[in-house]
Amino acid sequence: MSDQLLTGFDRRTIDADGVGINVRVAGDGPPVLLLHGYPQTHLIWHHVAPLLAATHTVVLTDLRGYGDSDKPPSDAGHAPYAKRSMAHDELLVMRQLGFERFAVAGHDRGGRVAHRLALDHPKAVRALAVLDIVPTRYALQNADAAFGQGYYHWFFLTAGNGIPEHLIGQDPEFWIRARMGARHCGGMPFHPSAQAEYIRCFSHPDAIHASCEDYRAAATVDLEHDDADASAGHRVSAPVLALWGEHSFVGRHYDVLEVWRDYADHVHGQALPCDHYLPEEAPVQTAQQLQAFLTEQRR
Repeated sequence: MSDQLLTGFDRRTIDADGVGINVRVAGDGPPVLLLHGYPQTHLIWHHVAPLLAATHTVVLTDLRGYGDSDKPPSDAGHAPYAKRSMAHDELLVMRQLGFERFAVAGHDRGGRVAHRLALDHPKAVRALAVLDIVPTRYALQNADAAFGQGYYHWFFLTAGNGIPEHLIGQDPEFWIRARMGARHCGGMPFHPSAQAEYIRCFSHPDAIHASCEDYRAAATVDLEHDDADASAGHRVSAPVLALWGEHSFVGRHYDVLEVWRDYADHVHGQALPCDHYLPEEAPVQTAQQLQAFLTEQRR
């Protein structure tokens, strides 16, 4: 079904140090890597990617633990699902495709992976776009009751003893539809075939567990890495485009540009008329913003 939504995008599996990453590629021109978030796959870009492929080589992946990529075993420290590990996968994918330097755009969890990629590999990342997020470190340091209500899944998914895995596993389709429906407001509806793919991929117990490990890493090892960068004065040196939904929690609760300017040297961006899922709710506006940003960085 995903082939019908992304006509002309070649599919392949790339070995990233033993982790198979599901990859789709199309277009010609400067490379741009597009990363998805929770609880989705590369198909969140099915509207945007073909538009960008008119002028760029567009690379779509499923993050490790998601979609049709491998779901490696985790460990007590959640290191296999640290954003550092996930970012390294993406660097290896781009290198194997022949790209040593590229732009990257990430939505939701993919934005956090993209942020880490830009910090760990500044010579590789030419430009960074982050969609509907503020840095994990900032979000958790400033969490309050409103955050706990709006982002309750951040805490639920970190619970131990297999609790979230068991509960989500009872009805993963309900979880996907309910979670996505709660963060959609007034934009283009989700494509039924895309949502069916999210449900298919997420229904496997290994995918549910891997996604929980992603969030457990965010609350532990990722924060250790983020704190170390902050202490060392490390910031994103690449130009940053921040986009967010005007109806989203991020848009309603943060001064997004000011927050990102504490973490990156060159930041601009704006709100789009949607909630959380910019590439699906406001695909034309998202593509236009990305296209303009990527074009500017080529000058």
